[in-house]
Parts: sequence; C-alpha cells; structure tokens
Amino acid sequence: MKLLRYGPPGQEKPGLLDDAGTIRDLSAEIPDLAGEALSAAGLARLASLDVSALPAVSGSTRLGPPVAGMKNFVCIGLNYADHAAETGAAIPKEPIIFLKSLGALQGPDDDVVIPKDSVKTDWEVELAVIIGEKAKNVSEAEAMDFVAGYTICNDVSEREWQTERGGTWDKGKGADTFGPLGPWLVTKDAVPDAQNLAMFCEIDGHRYQDGSTRTMIFGVAKLVSYVSHFITLHPGDVITTGTPPGVGMGQKPPVFLKAGQRIRLGIEGLGEQNQKTVAG
Repeated sequence: MKLLRYGPPGQEKPGLLDDAGTIRDLSAEIPDLAGEALSAAGLARLASLDVSALPAVSGSTRLGPPVAGMKNFVCIGLNYADHAAETGAAIPKEPIIFLKSLGALQGPDDDVVIPKDSVKTDWEVELAVIIGEKAKNVSEAEAMDFVAGYTICNDVSEREWQTERGGTWDKGKGADTFGPLGPWLVTKDAVPDAQNLAMFCEIDGHRYQDGSTRTMIFGVAKLVSYVSHFITLHPGDVITTGTPPGVGMGQKPPVFLKAGQRIRLGIEGLGEQNQKTVAG
C-alpha cells in the first residue's frame, strides 16, 4: 500500500495511490497520516477499504511529506561501508545519530534552497524508516513491529557547516528545505527486503550515486532498536538510514550544488523525488 499526503504546504490531505497511479482521497476515513492511522491496526483498516469507492483526485497536485505529526527527524551517519570509504572515515562501531530540524521537512518535489553564504551544499539519497507506534527501549527482535513503512529522504547537507564550523553535524543538516521526504509511505508488507533495494541520485541527468541498501552497516531493525534506547520514537517519526557513495564531497575534485540545477533520486519500489535548486 502506498500512502501519501497531497495539497498546498500546510494544507495537505491524506491519500492513497491506487494500482493505476491515481490518488484516492482518504479524508473521510482518517484526519491525516499521523498517530493511530500509522499503527498496525490503523494500516490494516486502510488496507481493507474498497479503493475503487474512494474519491479520485483529478489533475496534477503537489505531494507533501507522507506523514504528519513528526516529533523526531532522526538521521544516521556513515552507515554505508562504501560511503565511509569514500570519505576516508573509519567504519563506526555503533550507529552515529544526529537530528535534522523539523523545519527542514518538505515534500519530495519542492525546491531545495541553497542557503545564503553556502559553498558546499551536497546531496544524499537515503532509505527512510517511518515509525508507526511508540517505541522506547525495544529489542532488535521486536523492532520491526514498530515500523509502519518506508519512504525516500534526500539528506541535503552543507558540508562546510557540517565539518568546518566548530563541530556538531546538525549545523549542516537542518536548513530549511534540507529534508525532502516522499513521495509515498510504502507499507512494510509491500517491501519484501529493505536490505536489498537499489538506489540512485542524479544531478542534471548525471548519475553520481548508484548504490544499494545491501551495503548498510547497521540494518533497519538494529537502527530502530538502537535509536529507541536514546530517543523515544513516536508515530510519524522518521529514521533516515545513511547514504551510499557518490556524494558531492566524495568526487575528485568535489562537486557541490548551485542554484538552477535539477536533482533526481529514487529507491527501488519507493518512487522518485525531483527537485530544483534555487538561491536562498
């Protein structure tokens, strides 16, 4: 099942993407894709609906982030062995956690704003895990019970701010528009193996990232369990799980984003994002 939120920023409505690619309105069924709607029981109820009886949304429409009510936008750093190698970093012994500002959150195809005075804005295609039920101190064995599904995140990063401005990665990760999420929440039953998904990112048609979740150091279940021991996770929270090699700072010489470019990224079975970069 592919769930989504559509409409203008701040006015999104819940929807479902049917097998023909038509958006179906879920407004009469749930207030939003948040809270109880993301639980196992809530998703089962949505899955039982007669999709053909739901109102079709006509014409093109903006997609927003596929979940609402997020409390924590959690990110994992250096979680791909081949990405760690391209940055010259050691393989982490434990997951590296940092947070994005909730102000970074936006729809999958909204413009990415290059911040004022930025010189090293970069891209990162990432598998994002969407939490469906409150998770605190959960074991790895039970971690997947708390997952609603998956989506795509572009973990946009300003590398100078991240690494050259006195420490704390958060400085380079939380600018407005630095967290495009979507296009859909794909429920976990529709993703047979989250640890075997092809993923890519292109800038102006040139493919820089061409990887797979196979090279993740810490898998989804481990990450959900691990994070839940430090941060209580709530329905709608997201853990974005790291990126494969091919980021701008890993190029020789490095390549960074500038205004007027097009970013296209995708993950097998989870759709694509398409963004334009604009000057801040």
